[in-house]
Amino acid sequence: MNFKDLNINRSLLSALEEMGLGIPTPIQYKCFPVAMSGKDVVGIAQTGTGKTIAYLLPCLRLWSYSKEKHPSILVVVPTRELVVQVAETAEKLAAYMNVTVKGVYGGANINTQALMLRDGVDVLVATPGRLLDLALNGAIKLKYVRRFVIDEVDEMLDLGFRPQLERVMDLLPSGRQNLMFSATMTDDVNAIIDDFFSHPTTVEAAPAGTALENISQYAYEVPNFNTKANLLKLLLEQHPEMSKVLVFTESKKLADRLFDIVSPAFDGKTGVIHSNKAQNNRFATVEHFKNGDYRLLIATDIIARGLDISEVSHVINFDLPEDAETYIHRIGRTGRADKKGNAIAFITEKEKEVQTDIEALMSKRISVIDLPENLEISDVLIEEEKPQVKMKNILVKITKKESDGAAFHERSAKRQKVNVRTTRKSEMQKKYGKPQKRRPKK
Repeated sequence: MNFKDLNINRSLLSALEEMGLGIPTPIQYKCFPVAMSGKDVVGIAQTGTGKTIAYLLPCLRLWSYSKEKHPSILVVVPTRELVVQVAETAEKLAAYMNVTVKGVYGGANINTQALMLRDGVDVLVATPGRLLDLALNGAIKLKYVRRFVIDEVDEMLDLGFRPQLERVMDLLPSGRQNLMFSATMTDDVNAIIDDFFSHPTTVEAAPAGTALENISQYAYEVPNFNTKANLLKLLLEQHPEMSKVLVFTESKKLADRLFDIVSPAFDGKTGVIHSNKAQNNRFATVEHFKNGDYRLLIATDIIARGLDISEVSHVINFDLPEDAETYIHRIGRTGRADKKGNAIAFITEKEKEVQTDIEALMSKRISVIDLPENLEISDVLIEEEKPQVKMKNILVKITKKESDGAAFHERSAKRQKVNVRTTRKSEMQKKYGKPQKRRPKK
């Protein structure tokens, strides 16, 4: 099957041809007729299977001109990088249509974005928080939305966007069509479907947890962080075919530390990206990696989902993720568009339990190969790897006094005041030794 076999108009076919796309992926050709019927859709597909075009294509095919300046197609995604990517794809697909596409996200000036939306928008791509802010201050009206898409919904819920997402859906018209795409189905995702979708049709391209077959996976067992860093440098020095390498670390701190160690050896060919980096820095770093200016990109899971970087030769899990499903999303950055990919994992002793969970999810073993003979094994541990000395907290029992005394010292007897009522007669008796009588007045 190719795109010409689907009910696609000439404008969209021309745009697909310019994008070099002739044959739809499984999720694309399975989703298209269901979405065209107007039914709500729940799409389950792994990263790299063409989900973005799977929902944009039917939405644009069903789009009709409106004089309103507010969106009729709304796409909500979890990150600003994904906003940019989806908006760019929508613009390419709508190249021969009179459709205006715009994207909004947090971290940018909201007043500038509000002014941009005044000119009108047909397709709006947004992060949930910024979308809600713009809707509540009146910069955008959601009552004209006819098709509502939630992409990477499981990641969105993991990031804590459920309250904003539910508030947005409360503002949408009841007669809309809903399309949701996720790599995994969790209880939270099912709750969203039950509350806001109307008898949706599930379209599944691959079971959750299925690793892409065109990705070869293998691992090295290493003792610590510094040995991992030595191994990464050695592999890059010995294998020129590792031309575009994406490295995932456990935390932002470790990403920065690895960058400081590795970057001097590769003469400006290394980048680092995580949520602490400024917005412009993140966009520029991804662009340098896409263009091939960077051979190596060190990242946290901020770009494990959704972001489309073509021709990634290798994905290296410098640290295994705590969640087995995140491993699937990470390695999905390579082996895209039916190309061969490579995934390498550096595994310490404490990460072997996670390795077992990953293999159980994939129903596939990760091959462990021998370390290179000339690898320098370090015995220097970073702070996070050092054994933690835990002091036993001994609680001292305080005995309660039988009776609490006064909070002051008693005065001496001679200083104590005693209120005694006296008469003049008794005072005179005490002073003169005999009673004194008043003399009569003259």
